[in-house]
Amino acid sequence: MVKQVVTTICFVLFHCIISYWAFMSSCSIHSSTKTSIPAIAKYFGTKGRYEEVNTYLIDDILAINNSLVKLPSSTCSEIHLTAIIRHGTRFPTTKNIIKMREFYDLVVRNATNNSSYLSEIKSHWEMWYKDEMDGRLVDKGREDHRYLAQRLIRWFPSLLTKDNLRKGRVILTTSSKHRCVNSTIAFREGLMTGLRIKVASVELDPTVNDALMRYFDQCERFVKEVENNKSALEEVKRFNEGPEMKRVMEKMADRLEVPYTSITDDSVEGAFYLCAYEFTIRKVNSPWCQLFDEVDAQVMEYTGDLKQYWKRSYGHDINSKSSCILFHDLFHRLDQVVSQINSDGNVLEAVTVQVGHAETLIPLLTLLDLFKDETPLKSTNFATQQSRTFRSGHIVPYAANLLVVLYKCSEGIRIGVRLNEKSLTLPGFTDPVPMYEDVKKRYRALLEGCDQETVCKMNYS
Repeated sequence: MVKQVVTTICFVLFHCIISYWAFMSSCSIHSSTKTSIPAIAKYFGTKGRYEEVNTYLIDDILAINNSLVKLPSSTCSEIHLTAIIRHGTRFPTTKNIIKMREFYDLVVRNATNNSSYLSEIKSHWEMWYKDEMDGRLVDKGREDHRYLAQRLIRWFPSLLTKDNLRKGRVILTTSSKHRCVNSTIAFREGLMTGLRIKVASVELDPTVNDALMRYFDQCERFVKEVENNKSALEEVKRFNEGPEMKRVMEKMADRLEVPYTSITDDSVEGAFYLCAYEFTIRKVNSPWCQLFDEVDAQVMEYTGDLKQYWKRSYGHDINSKSSCILFHDLFHRLDQVVSQINSDGNVLEAVTVQVGHAETLIPLLTLLDLFKDETPLKSTNFATQQSRTFRSGHIVPYAANLLVVLYKCSEGIRIGVRLNEKSLTLPGFTDPVPMYEDVKKRYRALLEGCDQETVCKMNYS
C-alpha cells in the first residue's frame, strides 16, 4: 500500500461515519431547496469546484476541450508529462467549522426575519459539520481525481498507457495529508478504470514526499516571516476592517434583523463557507447562499484572494522562493528526459503525478511569473481590481492541475504548459509551445540561483 502511510480500520470507520453524516444531512434538507448552481458560485475562491473553471464538465465530466489547448506541429510526439495537482474537494477545516457553527447558532438563536430561506434554515437545516472532519477528503473529492485521471488518459493516450503503468514508467507522489493521499489513491483508481487494468496486476504505490509537496512547512524563513507573522497579512486585516467588508456585515445584519454589533468578519466568512461547502460537497444550492448578493460575494472573493496573494504569492518574495525545491525537481526531471531522448530514446519516467495543496501550486506559479497583475492587490484597491488576473478560484479550485508536457519535434524538444487543462503561454513568449532550451534560458537565474537551503535561511537577502 501507500509508503509511509498506514491505513487502519479506524480510518475506514471514520470515513463511514463522515459519509453517513453527509447523507443524513442531505436527506434532511427541505425538498424545496434546489440543487441548481448558486449565482455566487464563481466567487468561492479556493473553496470552488473545478467545474466552475471548466463549465463544459457539468454536462460531461469526462469531456476534453481541444479548443482550449495549443499544440505543436502534428509531427511532434509527446514524450513526458508532469502533473502537479491539488487534492480534491474536502471538508472544511476545524477552524472554519467553528466559524460556521457559531454563525449557525447566531441565526437560529437571534435572527428574527421571517423570510422563507431563514425559516428553512431554522426548520429543516441541521449543523452536520463536525470538528473531526477537519479537512478530510469527501466523496466528491475522490470523484474529482478519478475523473481527472480518465481525462488525462484522453489528453495523453501515448503516455498514460497500460505498458507504461506495468513497466513502472508512471510515478505517483503525494503530500502526507490524508486528503492528498486519498486523492492520489482515487487518481490511481481512475487510471485503472480508464485503462481497464486490474489494480492487483500493477504495482503503482504512491510515495509520500512532504519535502516536495509541503515545502512551505520546511522553509524556516517563510514560516517565521509569513506563516507565523501576523503583520505579513496586514493588507487582509485592513480590508476586513474597511468600508467594503463593513457594508457586507451591515447588509447581513439587516437580512437577519440582528444588531450590527452581532456580525463580524468571521460571521460573514462562516456564512460564506456554509453556502460554498453545501454546494461543493453536496451539490446543494442552500438557503445560506440567499444571505449574499453578487457584490457581497465579490467582496468575499477579494478578501480570500488578498490572503492568497500576501501569504502565498507576490505579496512577499519568500512566498515564491519557498517553492525552489519543487521548481528544481521539475526541471531536473525534464532535463533527464531530454538526455534520455538524446541518448537511446528510452524515457524511464513517462508520467509523474504529484498531489499536493493550493499552497503547493500558487508559489510555484508565482515563481514562474504567472498571473501577475501590474498593480499589486491591496486593501484599498478593491474597486479597481475587478479585472485582475490573480483570482484564486480560477487558478486553484479543488483538483487544480499544472500540466507540463515535453514534445519531441524535428527541430528539437518543445515544452507545453497547461493549467486546469487550458494552455498557458509562459511570460516572455508568444509561442505557447516554445523550445525547451529557450524556456531554460528564460528561467536561467532561478535554475542557477534558487537554492532552497539558502533562500530559506533567516539571514538570506
